[in-house]
Amino acid sequence: MAKKENCHAEHFDKLSASLVSASANIEAPYELPDGWKWEKISNLSDIYTGNSINETVKKEKYTGIKEGLNFIGTKDVDFDGTINYENGVKISDYENFKTVPANTPLLCIEGGSAGKKLGITSEQVCFGNKLCAFVCKNVEPKLVYYYLQTNAFFYSFMKERHGLIGGVSVGTLKNIPFPLPPTLAEQKRIVNRIETMFAKLDEAKEKAQNVVDSFETRKAAILHKAFTGQLKIDNEELSIEDWEEKKLGEVCESIFDGDHMPPPKAESGIPFLVISNVNTGFLSFDNTRYVPNDYYDSLSETRKPKTGDVLYTIVGSYGIPVLVDSDRAFCFQRHMALLKPSKLISSRYLWYVLQSNEMYQKATSIATGTAQLTVPIKGLRELTIPVPPLNYQLSIVNFLNTVLEKESRAKEAAQTVLDQIALLKKSILARAFRGEL
Repeated sequence: MAKKENCHAEHFDKLSASLVSASANIEAPYELPDGWKWEKISNLSDIYTGNSINETVKKEKYTGIKEGLNFIGTKDVDFDGTINYENGVKISDYENFKTVPANTPLLCIEGGSAGKKLGITSEQVCFGNKLCAFVCKNVEPKLVYYYLQTNAFFYSFMKERHGLIGGVSVGTLKNIPFPLPPTLAEQKRIVNRIETMFAKLDEAKEKAQNVVDSFETRKAAILHKAFTGQLKIDNEELSIEDWEEKKLGEVCESIFDGDHMPPPKAESGIPFLVISNVNTGFLSFDNTRYVPNDYYDSLSETRKPKTGDVLYTIVGSYGIPVLVDSDRAFCFQRHMALLKPSKLISSRYLWYVLQSNEMYQKATSIATGTAQLTVPIKGLRELTIPVPPLNYQLSIVNFLNTVLEKESRAKEAAQTVLDQIALLKKSILARAFRGEL
């Protein structure tokens, strides 16, 4: 067995040596270590795209069958490199289709995911026409797979994108230069080194991702306790005996959506906020439109946000409350409601209670419409919330300010770790293909 492997390695090294003259005409993107060379990737791989299948034919002939090769489309390749083989589509007459063997990198080369979606097969498959296969013949397949993830390749790829939907031709891909290590053994060593380092980073990534993913769950649990009298503040439970269920219309001076008339446009003036300016849960004046000052002046006071008011999205992405924490004058589209709290309720308490899952479910229960669900203003005014005495409200707000700020900081720290891991992986790949690992 060892003899066969040695023969294979010797054969590979001879093939690599025979390519030296071909690489002489390639413009080197950067300097390589001794023994390495730049080589056209088409000299190392057979490069081709897959087949396009009519959706009706795919459904009638290839969906739900048990025999054949799995068919992989762009949607089956995730951004993290995983490939979904259990998509319900198999090709029984695969001799009439393009196929690739196991250990073949598949790269999306057309559309919004071009250059971003990439996987490596674990079995023989048929594949779609927007995916490009790199069937390796004179190079370690995983080395190609990892090179296609480098910034050097991505920038070269994106520079060559063309057309309305954005794509790179197979012919262009074939001319991409590839930094080739001198021997198969060295290529495998580099791959093993990359994967060992990635494995350690993936352990840290999993822990950080768990913190980010569980943030909303932890937040929901905290809010549930806060509004069901289960909080202990200074080791003392807040009794719910004096709490009342009140309608939003009873604790707010007014609840109105934005002006239903299309607002006039202006180059400058008063910002006009839409859903995208508030869908993070906070006010944003980035990328906003403007309306004339006289249009804003003509609005009733019930449609002019003031500091301490609460905006609440009611169309499409409904159920997002946003505390108005800016003195800046602005107006807003009719896809939002403006709640002006009365003296009965703390505006921040109202903001927090509207973030609870219980309130979201209540809003969902009254939402109507087909294309876009809408929470009607009349129904919103009738929704009830738990209202403790004002001193309890302030205690709850102070507690939530502290606890949720800590949770937010933990989430942000975890997200920073995730961002750093992504950068570290790119750095490792850059070093790998400069011969520095």
